Amino acid sequence: MKAVAPPVSDDALAPAVSASFTASDWRKGVSQAVHDQLIEEVAVALVYNGISHVVMMATPDHLEDFALGFSLTEGIIENPAQLYDLSTRSLDDGIEVAMTISNERFALLKAARRNMTGRTGCGLCGAESLEQAIRQPAPVTAQQAYSHSAIETAVDQLESRQPLQAITGAVHGAALCDSNGNIELLREDVGRHNALDKLYGAVCKQSDSATSERFVLISSRASYELVIKAAVMGVGMLVAVSAPTSLAVRLAEQVNITLVGFARSGRHMVYTNPERIVA
Repeated sequence: MKAVAPPVSDDALAPAVSASFTASDWRKGVSQAVHDQLIEEVAVALVYNGISHVVMMATPDHLEDFALGFSLTEGIIENPAQLYDLSTRSLDDGIEVAMTISNERFALLKAARRNMTGRTGCGLCGAESLEQAIRQPAPVTAQQAYSHSAIETAVDQLESRQPLQAITGAVHGAALCDSNGNIELLREDVGRHNALDKLYGAVCKQSDSATSERFVLISSRASYELVIKAAVMGVGMLVAVSAPTSLAVRLAEQVNITLVGFARSGRHMVYTNPERIVA
């Protein structure tokens, strides 16, 4: 496979998010050369107060959203006000996102662990022990009720709201939806956990950052780590187009999240807290 065109970027000053390659397309015994658009995957180092904490493999767009969302959902900071400064720079081997956080939160971060490397969308980032890995956030207090039609509305909108997925077929999407199922905000990434972190970071930067009356739709399976992140966000319902894991279902029950899986046009399965879905 050979690169044949400059990579495509979502911003003139941003790193490329996809690139065109030539490939041999074999169908029913016949091969032909085609151009295929592939998603970029780069190493992103998250640095806190001058100390590198983690290197994630991610799609190189909306990295400020990603860094803020990751910092919140991984418990590095408790609220956006504890992130004082953030800057990004491109290096030969990837991208560095440098952040300054409060001294109190940085001291806790150093006490918890040192450096680690994450796979694509690594869910248990920073965990060095079983106790750290299997954590349980505070129960969600959202009282918003939803409808089955709201879930269908969100699912029906998802494909048209994922431009990178349409071009490359290789990214996950995480969408914030209002109580009627209309998608208000969406982020994409090669890693499903990254997509949700990008979404939460973007939400926190908006003037209306309330999540208790909204729900999240993800274009992937629902893993334990994604339930944790949804709980930190404070949403009452997490909807996944694929299956949940057993641990995700158990945790969703404990933290009062309505977990929906296999969400497709015309069907879905409600695994926990079905009382939130009223019609």
